[in-house]
Amino acid sequence: MSTPDTVAEPAGHDGPAGEYQGAPASRRLEIVFAVVALAFTSGYLFLSTQIPLRREAAAGQIDARFWPLVIGVTGVVIAIALLAVAITRPAPTREDLERIQPGGYLRVIATLAITGAFIALWSLGSVILLGYRVEVFPVAAALLMAALMLLYGHRRWLSLIIYSASVTAFVYVVFGMLLRIPL
Repeated sequence: MSTPDTVAEPAGHDGPAGEYQGAPASRRLEIVFAVVALAFTSGYLFLSTQIPLRREAAAGQIDARFWPLVIGVTGVVIAIALLAVAITRPAPTREDLERIQPGGYLRVIATLAITGAFIALWSLGSVILLGYRVEVFPVAAALLMAALMLLYGHRRWLSLIIYSASVTAFVYVVFGMLLRIPL
């Protein structure tokens, strides 16, 4: 039996031909993520305790705070576990993840800006336009979908319009009309 002269490189390492190279392991990133998750879930838990109740539930009954509290406590416990693992163990390999691509940070910032604009428009509720009351949500949601699709590389106008309009219509019909959740 003969053995090969070259040994195959492990997955994720940059070989001589410039093959795929995964993202490097980062303990700092793991710790930062766990701290952010803990801060977010702690804030959620605090806000869930502030939910106003029309009347207090009797002993053994569930009120409007129950599920938000369950989710908040579970989130805090998981975030603490993530932080403990991030501090006590070596950073996991991230060979299966791609490195940050050029323009990646810019896309994240643009996504946050587009989402902020959507929230600002949505908070208007409705506007009077040419004597008619027009709800802002359907227009803002369609613009959000179209802007994000354009930002992330979609370029076919017909599918852009059809997809944005159909997803917005679905959300509006299900939540606004059937479930009667004010949008």
